Amino acid sequence: MGRRVRVVAAVAAVALVAAACNKSSGGGSTNPGSVKSGGVFRLGTSSTIDSLNPFLAFQANAILVFVYTYPYLTTYDQRNNIVPWFAKSWEASPDGLTWTFHLVSNAKWSDGQPMNANDVAWMYNTVVKYQNGPASIFAGYVTGLKTATATDPSTVTFTYSSPVSDAVEQLSAIPILPEHVWGSLATGSAKELKSYQNTPQDGKPVVSGGPFELVKYQKDQVALLQRNPNWWGQKPHMDGFGIQIFSNDDAMITALKTNQLDGVESVPFTDVTKVSQAGFKVTKTPGVFFYDFIINSNPKKTVNRELLDPTVKQAFEYAIDRKSIIQTALLGYGTTGDSIIPPAIAKWHDPNLHALPFDLAKANQLLDGLGFAKGSDGIRVADGHPMSYSVIVPNSRTGDLSPTFQIMQNDFRQIGVQLKLKVMDPSAAFDAIGAPNYTYKTFDLAMWDWIPGPDPSSILSVLLCNQYGSNSDTGYCNPTYDDLYKQQTEAIDQKKRLQLVYQMQEMVFNDRPYIILNYPDVIDGYSPRWTNFFQEFGYGIFDTEGAQSFIQAHLA
Repeated sequence: MGRRVRVVAAVAAVALVAAACNKSSGGGSTNPGSVKSGGVFRLGTSSTIDSLNPFLAFQANAILVFVYTYPYLTTYDQRNNIVPWFAKSWEASPDGLTWTFHLVSNAKWSDGQPMNANDVAWMYNTVVKYQNGPASIFAGYVTGLKTATATDPSTVTFTYSSPVSDAVEQLSAIPILPEHVWGSLATGSAKELKSYQNTPQDGKPVVSGGPFELVKYQKDQVALLQRNPNWWGQKPHMDGFGIQIFSNDDAMITALKTNQLDGVESVPFTDVTKVSQAGFKVTKTPGVFFYDFIINSNPKKTVNRELLDPTVKQAFEYAIDRKSIIQTALLGYGTTGDSIIPPAIAKWHDPNLHALPFDLAKANQLLDGLGFAKGSDGIRVADGHPMSYSVIVPNSRTGDLSPTFQIMQNDFRQIGVQLKLKVMDPSAAFDAIGAPNYTYKTFDLAMWDWIPGPDPSSILSVLLCNQYGSNSDTGYCNPTYDDLYKQQTEAIDQKKRLQLVYQMQEMVFNDRPYIILNYPDVIDGYSPRWTNFFQEFGYGIFDTEGAQSFIQAHLA
């Protein structure tokens, strides 16, 4: 939901992992003596920061802050191959039950405190301990993990109850937080893990273990980061970067064209040509993120329970004109959606899935067959009430989703279903979807987006039963699906894992907690005053998968 789950690319076997371990650490390859250092890069965005607490945040730009302020064990290269980061190398035991990571030595947090294996072990043990409570947002990444042990300051060992096929990918999805800041919050019920603000206080930046530290934050306005003097890796060329949040795309593009900004992430499709003609650099890549039509799939839903009927969901998909949406809302910058794993994630996308065609006659036929007759106003009646539903949309995505809604609203009217737009702040929208108290009993429909990581576990995990109140935005809970998720994480045979991942995609496709609308292209724009950005396939140059881009970018 505007959130990029940070999971790095899959590896086929332990041998491939070992090969990756030999690659050098750090971001960028530019000779520091040949570049112009300094400057603060000003990035404009329409996506807000919902929270700066890693146990709570789900918006993409919150994750962007995390990857630049916290260490992660590994990162990836431009083709989504796993490479070292805070971990210099790693190896697995022959039985696959023990993974040992060798860390950068003598690293420090930004406040001067030692940053070592003790912090790593504490973080993962905290997630394991509270995975069914305040740490549930990371629960999908500790499947089978029993314990983490710091055997010395530069070595941490992870012990599993059974082999896990994507252990490195899962472990690398979790930011490592400073124990001396967060440790006191992880006691008792540990509720404070989710209530801690984690913002600059009394003029002091947030304690950082990444290349930058957060020095200023104003909600829904700006986040400012400066170079961390204690960063252990390659020093960034720029002095810092700021994220300025706009509620209006026109104002954001005007700020770019008048040099109040240096770049814009996700350039609105209506402005791509204007930005290019104004002399700004424009990058484009097939997107890994998708827009989805969300249907409340909680079997305990208390209102409008006809939405749980598979035939109703199928009729809704037949009523969605994906081609018109791509041409009108995305101006052609995207492709038709079918699976929660986009084609840009290479082999993991199930090629056997095919979106239902736009067919209003078929949709009407299905609803007629259920006995939902149309009233005098043309709206069908189901179980004694009109088929009239609110569709929750976050205001951070109205640029693309408002015209999408208008197309769907008109077509749904022709099948006797009334859709009403309900635009909300992202945090309020997420609360409304989970209402009451994240039991998902009252909302009907929503539209939002997800930005999956390169490994399938990232997006597959959001539909697990234990994600109520964390990543779930559908209320979906299927024990069979949960069991398949566990099986795919434990499938050391990659062919077997692939088949399980396909099976899970097909289950989601048929159960339809999501109807995937499209996969938009990722288009970023930036001033020619800057150069040498890191561009990852499928994510663009301002991605949240790792910290390379703002490390290696510099003034031209």
